[in-house]
Amino acid sequence: MTTVKPELTGLPETLLWTLWNRACEAQHTDPVLDDPMAGELVRALDYPFEQRLGPPHPLFSQVQGLRSLTFDRAVRQYTDRYPEATVVALGEGLETGFWRVDNGRLRWLSVDLPEAAALRRELLPEHPRVRILARSATDLRWLDEIDTPERGVIVTAQALMMYLHPEEVRGIVAACAERLPGGAMVLDSMPRWITGLTREGRIRIGRLTIPPMYWSMAPGERRTLYEVHPRITEVRPLTMPRGRGTTGRFIQYQHLVPLFRSISPAVTSLRFA
Repeated sequence: MTTVKPELTGLPETLLWTLWNRACEAQHTDPVLDDPMAGELVRALDYPFEQRLGPPHPLFSQVQGLRSLTFDRAVRQYTDRYPEATVVALGEGLETGFWRVDNGRLRWLSVDLPEAAALRRELLPEHPRVRILARSATDLRWLDEIDTPERGVIVTAQALMMYLHPEEVRGIVAACAERLPGGAMVLDSMPRWITGLTREGRIRIGRLTIPPMYWSMAPGERRTLYEVHPRITEVRPLTMPRGRGTTGRFIQYQHLVPLFRSISPAVTSLRFA
């Protein structure tokens, strides 16, 4: 089988870590996320996953699977109401969400940096309702590429916003609230102490040093998102579903324990008037 050698460094390389964890979770006899394409993508890449990123980790793999499942459920909830909506996936990397949630009618716009978009085009199958746009999420011209906003739009930003500066995050959220009436957005955030360690270069996964993260938001700070734009009518926490075994129960209920809540990613849903 011919494989593709990804030429990724810095932030784009992190998409391989999330892919690796989803693929490892998908190989479990009782996976929390049904994602067979993740394993196919790993096999299609000429990349030393285990040597570079470390062996499969049961906690990381479940967290990644459950986080993707949390985003999937939010998208499905929205497209149940607006079945012909457009899903805009910012910084999608090699996620396979379209094939997990497609209802046969929705449209999908994947927005990512050029090197990540090129890899996505090369590895993932083409589909008439899927478009890939090689552009930074901070270049808000991607909003002009939404063909039918009147049919509904939900924007996802999984494992993206923390790498942006606070003013860039506010700019994206405000533009979505302004331009997408009746739309929704799902994003995740990291606690401040973790983002601080990344800026010091002190978080490594295997041989990969996590790039600097600039934006953080603790769960208790969610309400500050209302201040970004007056058309933000709902800011709601999304808790991860129950996972597998003791690890899965810990992931599901960690948000109830202040100590554990301060070290975990928080997923947030926004609605626009």
